[in-house]
Amino acid sequence: MKRRLLIAGLAAACSLLAQPAGGPRGRGPMGMGMGPGGPGGRGPGGPGGGIGQVVTGAPYSGIEMRTTQQMLATGGAIMRSEQTTVYRDTQGRVRRETTRRTPDGQTETMVLISDPVAGVIHELNATNKTAFTRKVRFPSATPSTSTTASTRGQMMGGGRRNAQGAANVKQEALAARSINGTLASGTRLTRTIPAGTIGNTQALETVRETWVADDLKVPLMTKTTDPRTGTTTMELMNVSRNQPDASLFTVPADYTVRQGPRGPGGRGPRPARQQ
Repeated sequence: MKRRLLIAGLAAACSLLAQPAGGPRGRGPMGMGMGPGGPGGRGPGGPGGGIGQVVTGAPYSGIEMRTTQQMLATGGAIMRSEQTTVYRDTQGRVRRETTRRTPDGQTETMVLISDPVAGVIHELNATNKTAFTRKVRFPSATPSTSTTASTRGQMMGGGRRNAQGAANVKQEALAARSINGTLASGTRLTRTIPAGTIGNTQALETVRETWVADDLKVPLMTKTTDPRTGTTTMELMNVSRNQPDASLFTVPADYTVRQGPRGPGGRGPRPARQQ
């Protein structure tokens, strides 16, 4: 179960790195607070379960450091950290290697490769040298102008829901700044949860700041503060704009490959647990 949850988080984050800074289509400020860990979810740049727009012509590599601090009523705190090495080539293929400590004190590394060229996602298990590969429909660079009546209805319904809660959400553009030597544009989303909405006796305020590299179209830093879950910070460091080695985006020859069912936009039946 823990391994499946980690892979799911990697898949979401991998798809987010492949999309432009605006985030998944159809998600506005009301998307805050929907994902695990508070506003914006786990993925850098916000929540997302589908496959985002592919970014080509902007290769890079770097290390994401994610830390979470949750203050306790007793005066102590719970600290968690996770490190992910990210590679993206000029064709928009993305590789993410996430290392974390398990509850039993072991260290594990999971690898996820998003390949829009071949239209697949690979989930690699380095321990037993297996790869789970599934077909994915990546979006085209230019969205289709045709929209079905059903899709239009869904969009209108989503617009009404967003309008109902827009009064509780404030979005601000922040002055551009340099983060680790890279120019970034910032936004701040503040959401107020009125008293009584979720059983809270007082109004709650969650704040999410996102700083996106203008040239790479990826978040360099995100910071989410939520009184319910604490503070989560992600920072992209050691950024290199060199083209990563092509072998990073392929399954090693000595791995056993297992095929999975195709799901629309990357969604669908989850793979069976690797033994």
